[in-house]
Amino acid sequence: MKYFPALLAMAAATPALADSYCDDLWFTRNAIMDRAGYCFGSSLGKHVFDNGDCIGTSVTLSEMDATRVAKLKAQEREAGCRVDTSRTRLDVLDLRYRQRLVDLPVTDGLESACIGWRGDPLPLRAGHGLNTDVIGQILPGDTLNYGHYPVGGWSYVTVHDRDWHLKSAGWYHVEAYPQQCAQFAG
Repeated sequence: MKYFPALLAMAAATPALADSYCDDLWFTRNAIMDRAGYCFGSSLGKHVFDNGDCIGTSVTLSEMDATRVAKLKAQEREAGCRVDTSRTRLDVLDLRYRQRLVDLPVTDGLESACIGWRGDPLPLRAGHGLNTDVIGQILPGDTLNYGHYPVGGWSYVTVHDRDWHLKSAGWYHVEAYPQQCAQFAG
């Protein structure tokens, strides 16, 4: 995956954006490792993931997961990420929702928003499939923030109230329920 040089320059110029982007990549990469049974030794790893079911520091990943981890590492290198693993918190606003996901989203480094949802209430799922658990919802008037790659007609969104406070997050089927927004941003 290649990123636009302007995006990387912008991220480098705004440390908060770079930190959030890098933390998002770090979380996704390490969530894959956690699910494979990796035992975290860093303060950050121990605070974000539960080592209760870990099996060691040498784990076997499926071919698909190994490819995803390699791509995430490449994104981190390209963006110059240096996540401080001695800290105990990540700058990932929707972390409590992300920890419940079956299918992990990958940040695209960009953001857009559907401001003022005009459609019916919609369930947000733990994965990109109707057979996954409902973990949240979109309600009329909500703002949907997009910042991750879509997968097979599904998008991962964070849902905010009119004051941009996080309300919910999860996957929704964009192809089945097209955006119905008062305004678009991004």
